[in-house]
Amino acid sequence: MSKSEFDTTAPFYATYRPGIPKEAVELLARRVADQEHRVLLDLGSGTGQVPLALAETMTEIDVVEQDAGMLAEADKALAGLPVTVRLHNSQAENFTPPASYRADLVTVCRAFHWMDQGLVLSRLEGMTTPDATVAVMGDGSLWTARTAWTDALRALIQEYLGEERRAGAGKTYATHNRPYREILAESAFGQVEEHTIAVEREWTTDMVIGYLYSTSFAARPLFGERVEDFERRARALLDEHTAAGGLTEHASFQVILGRRG
Repeated sequence: MSKSEFDTTAPFYATYRPGIPKEAVELLARRVADQEHRVLLDLGSGTGQVPLALAETMTEIDVVEQDAGMLAEADKALAGLPVTVRLHNSQAENFTPPASYRADLVTVCRAFHWMDQGLVLSRLEGMTTPDATVAVMGDGSLWTARTAWTDALRALIQEYLGEERRAGAGKTYATHNRPYREILAESAFGQVEEHTIAVEREWTTDMVIGYLYSTSFAARPLFGERVEDFERRARALLDEHTAAGGLTEHASFQVILGRRG
């Protein structure tokens, strides 16, 4: 997505994106629990969900986000925390900290697919402590969920935007066939472990609409002049499924941890 498209999604993202499961937060906290000084580097931070969830665990936090609108939302979310927070308006691939900088924990949540993964991992070698953990995390989206209501919603989006999953204006989503654990295993952080956390989410119609507008596959600008028509039909569809049994999503949140061997 371009910066202008993300500008329209950032407020929706901050409000409607599901947070990080408690089990994932606890898993990450344990990786740095025995250290007195703990530095978190969060790449592709979006609106700062991961730093916010880990704020009580860390001593210093570096937030790296290429989109200024998203970074502004992160700034608001992280303001006033009793921890040193530094915001960096940069792509993950271009982030260049001071030469002496070393992170103890690096997190990438729901953003690794946008990155040059090999380049990012190689650059992390020089900015992490010897026993640092790199955590790549994420779950599916309402596009990939498979329930009656998400199938119906996806079909409605496709009616307006085409069969292919969109990734912003004029782009389709490039699926990644290689598991992230394989990509991490080939990097300096090749000691890999994988954790899968089952998550059940209960949605409301308003939450789903807000979530859709936070995504690259159903952001408001993609619908053009038809956005109000789409929303009217989507709300009717969601209300119907709510009445018929609710809007429940069963998701799997994956955490892939890599360390130097």
